[in-house]
Amino acid sequence: MDKNPLWPTDGYTRVPYRLYSDADQYALEQERIFKGPIWHYLCLDGEVPRRGDFVTAAIGETPILVTRSDDGQLNAMVNRCAHRGALLCMDRRGSARQLTCVYHNWSYDLTGKLRAVAFKSGVKGRGGMPESFKMEEHNLRRLRVATFSGLVFGTFSDDTPPIEDFLGPVVGTRIKRVLDRPLKVLGRNTQLLHSNWKIYMENIKDSYHASILHLFFTTFRINRLNTRGEILLDESGAHHVSYSAMDATIDNTAYGSQGLRADKNDLALNDPEVVEWVDEFGDGITLQILSVFPTLVVQQHLNALAVRHLRPTGIDTCEVAWTYLGYEGDDETMTRRRLKQGNLVGPAGYISMEDGAVTGFVQRASKGVEEDAGVVMMGGEGVESQPFRATETAVRGFWKRYRELMGS
Repeated sequence: MDKNPLWPTDGYTRVPYRLYSDADQYALEQERIFKGPIWHYLCLDGEVPRRGDFVTAAIGETPILVTRSDDGQLNAMVNRCAHRGALLCMDRRGSARQLTCVYHNWSYDLTGKLRAVAFKSGVKGRGGMPESFKMEEHNLRRLRVATFSGLVFGTFSDDTPPIEDFLGPVVGTRIKRVLDRPLKVLGRNTQLLHSNWKIYMENIKDSYHASILHLFFTTFRINRLNTRGEILLDESGAHHVSYSAMDATIDNTAYGSQGLRADKNDLALNDPEVVEWVDEFGDGITLQILSVFPTLVVQQHLNALAVRHLRPTGIDTCEVAWTYLGYEGDDETMTRRRLKQGNLVGPAGYISMEDGAVTGFVQRASKGVEEDAGVVMMGGEGVESQPFRATETAVRGFWKRYRELMGS
């Protein structure tokens, strides 16, 4: 790797704070990451089940439209009219026979082909488009599309490898562990964060903080670093899986001896059902957090299932779109359990509400010290899977792939 003045070392253990606030870097990310050789999560296959259905999404700051065309195929295209650049679809989801721009009434079919131009031949023999105008030259900009275990991905690049190769066997298998049958959406919300998108993704990959920052985790023994678990990385280091198995009988003296504020033993829940778990996968795993570079999270907290999609909206702001899931075959009791345990996560979740706050703390504190760098050395200096979770190996994996794509 070439020396770069932005980074203090050639490794991944010192992360410059400038990365969270530099406008040129942010603009370069839009080109090299979000329009680069990467698959980006768009939606669930089940969100566009019928011909004519559509959803709007985003890759970086680029608005994207996903449709199910008359041939039953999924299509993804930039949600921007080819005429004057207006947004084509405003609604989050819906159904349509054609896509028509409200600005000048240009209309497209569900594959993005331009089918009609208002007053193309002018009015009373005057005006209209010249003979040089060719309809086929003004279609919507299309993306490549791939699906994996009910997840729909898109990419701008012809160089992006097949989705199975992009995910790799480690992460692909772990996605299939959770998304292994027809899904149903139980709810949605969107969270606005006052931080750079990369701070949030660091947080997702940071297993070290989970039982320190999140009091609910340790108080009710859902997740502690001394329970069974590990961190798994794909070959590139870009994607990760963190999992653990709850053990109510484990010795917790390690927490008490370090004076952590998370060491609470005298609290109980009025409604214990919020942490009562059914082992529906048969492997004893109570928590699995999985990330797909750069902005997708697939999670299992007890029996609460969700996908999170991170959308950069500026240098120091981003949105997290949460989709809470169940299975089509769930009975009423399991659906009730998933909904109740869904209170653990989300913008105001008993666990994850702290993530939205602490990422903002990092953003605020990094201003004015852009020449300094954070330390990412828990668990060593390398990028590899590890059979323990007191580590930042997945954070280093994120920066490894980031630097490769950014050429730094």
